Amino acid sequence: MNELLERIPKGPLLYVFVGVIGLLAIATVLGAVLARVKPEKDFTELNARIRSWWLMAGVFMLAILLSRAVSLLFLAFLSFLALKEYLSLIPTRRADRGVLLWVYLAVPLQYLWVWIDWYGMFIIFIPVYMFILIPVRMVLHGQTEGFLRAAGTLHWGLMTTVFTLSHIAYLLQLPEKGGTAGASLVLFLVLVTQFNDVAQYTWGKLFGRHKVMPTVSPNKTYEGLLGGMATSFVLVYFLAPQLTPLTRNESFVAGFFLPLAGFLGDVSVSAIKRDIGVKDSGSSIPGHGGVLDRVNSLTFTAPLFFHFLRYLHF
Repeated sequence: MNELLERIPKGPLLYVFVGVIGLLAIATVLGAVLARVKPEKDFTELNARIRSWWLMAGVFMLAILLSRAVSLLFLAFLSFLALKEYLSLIPTRRADRGVLLWVYLAVPLQYLWVWIDWYGMFIIFIPVYMFILIPVRMVLHGQTEGFLRAAGTLHWGLMTTVFTLSHIAYLLQLPEKGGTAGASLVLFLVLVTQFNDVAQYTWGKLFGRHKVMPTVSPNKTYEGLLGGMATSFVLVYFLAPQLTPLTRNESFVAGFFLPLAGFLGDVSVSAIKRDIGVKDSGSSIPGHGGVLDRVNSLTFTAPLFFHFLRYLHF
């Protein structure tokens, strides 16, 4: 019982948890009111998104509270789901079915390096060793047609869904500093990234007129991008010194590059989906699409935030 009580968040972490729950409660009430006041409009997708946010926030906060081991398992499973969705979208050659086993085995190995705190192997395992092993395994089949495309798509998938996302897990291994621990760093990163997605979507819906990348993501507008970045900048500037070791000046820098990185991660995954002719990566999350649709921004923000923080403070 005492151990369970010790895991209850305190200080700024507790306030953020309460704030997230409060915002979701307000959104739930507003969604129900809008559906009743304006029955002529369809708010089904909006309310589905809100219910999914409750589930995602609950699972994420529970994973953080339970233990470091549970958090790492949860993040490894998240990478596995994202990789599985990616491979289900990307056409692969029949000859590469054996290679896919190697690709999936990279997930537990990458998170094993995190668990044992082997930073050197963590940082080079996928960019170097898997980069070499994948084409070696493929070339043993002797099939050259489509070789370059297959090797590139498999390695890009590993980098995007496993390597980049595993940086979230490695935040949990960073030592406590300035009253902040790994759990608060993870919460800060995920909260800011997801808040930025919502802010850019909201500003775009309200004021969007001018398209940023009409051929890649037609719904993205300059108004949404700039409005979301400005709103997220304020959140980062005031929240970073509470949940991270970043100073005010460092928070100023983070407040600029994190929202921009989230946008670039989003449109990069959108380019892949548009290339293969799909709207969403899946349908596992009602109102949101698939897992890859929800972690697309994190694929850019996670490694950038991790190395920015590690360079300055660890």
